[in-house]
Amino acid sequence: MAVVRDLRVLLRLRDFRNLLAVRLLSQAADGVYQVALATYVVFSPEKQTSPAAIASAMAVLLLPYSAVGPFAGVLLDRWSRRQVFLYGNLLRAFLACVTGMLIVSHVPDWLFYASALSVTAVNRFVLAGLSASLPRVAGEGPLVTANALFPTAGTLAAVAGGGLAFLVRLLASDSNAVVVLLGAGLYLCAALASLRLAVGLLGPDRSPGPSGPSAAEGVALTVRGMAEGLRHLAARRDAARALTAMTMMRFCYGALFVTLLMLCRYSWSDTEADGLALLGVAVGASGAGFFTAAVITPWLVGRLGTLGSITVCAAGAAVLVPVLGLFFAPGPMLAAAFVLGLATQGAKISTDTAVQSRVDDEYRGRVFAVYDVLFNVAFVGAAAVAALVLPVDGQSAVLILSVSVLYAATAALLARQQRCFT
Repeated sequence: MAVVRDLRVLLRLRDFRNLLAVRLLSQAADGVYQVALATYVVFSPEKQTSPAAIASAMAVLLLPYSAVGPFAGVLLDRWSRRQVFLYGNLLRAFLACVTGMLIVSHVPDWLFYASALSVTAVNRFVLAGLSASLPRVAGEGPLVTANALFPTAGTLAAVAGGGLAFLVRLLASDSNAVVVLLGAGLYLCAALASLRLAVGLLGPDRSPGPSGPSAAEGVALTVRGMAEGLRHLAARRDAARALTAMTMMRFCYGALFVTLLMLCRYSWSDTEADGLALLGVAVGASGAGFFTAAVITPWLVGRLGTLGSITVCAAGAAVLVPVLGLFFAPGPMLAAAFVLGLATQGAKISTDTAVQSRVDDEYRGRVFAVYDVLFNVAFVGAAAVAALVLPVDGQSAVLILSVSVLYAATAALLARQQRCFT
């Protein structure tokens, strides 16, 4: 198979393997850290969680650091991306240790959120840099397969990290602080793994100034750079359409994620521990969908193109989400989690490929930063909508059907645009 052949080619590339190791360790640490946050915010016995509380937590954690995204893109096109991985992961390791101390100290929620926000803000630089660096180590030939393997392996690493966090939390007497410290250790390992990459290997080709931009220059660079990046993206219609469709699908995923959280917390379990275990199973089902997407998406893109692949993913979700989700029972919803993992990751692989193959290298950092901002704003917006619609038990047929309609509209618009421009 072509996919297997491309995988062999990629895995023989030392620099690709080294960059993959950085991604796996970074995202495994993200998975550990996110589970610690989720269990502390949503599944702590002393907290009475509601959809509005979840939406508020997501807004606090995601919206402010989305503002970092444009700065990340401009600076990633000026700074050594390898050095971003090194110092970014070292900083996250330190900040994760601070979060662990705050959990033990039982500080006010706002201080805890500020610490968590600091970790996720640095995360923008690391993830956007990883996506922008991939073409430098993969080459143009197997780029679709690289996009199938690279982010999907990272997502599976995050799922594995989350599973490890569940296990450690159980063995360590439900200690979220110990889980956070485990995440800090993995961030440190990611920093050390980045040392295996040459400083100038990952670009950008332009050399930054010796002192870097000042704060005022950084603001000016951000405004000018984002305008340039958006103009560059607007001139590349396939990439812009893929990014728009992916944003809509991310919105749908966010609304269903909050639904699943509330079902696990209140409808399917009597205790926080049982709810957390069910959420872990759901995350595993979604991870299986991510893995399946990595296997089949390169073949699907080869047959239908990137936009055609996204269209199929959106259409499949539009049909299967109501078929499975309207039961509001664990079995069908776990199947829905698999479908959503497959559709969302399949669309993301295709979108990454469209952006990377059609956006010039000197703009990739800025465009992927825009990508990240859209991802987070869509997710938080979905959580806000879910907070207005969902009852406490998470059972809302209106939300399920609305999400299905949005998936269908995304597929229909993509299909129409493809017909108009072919």
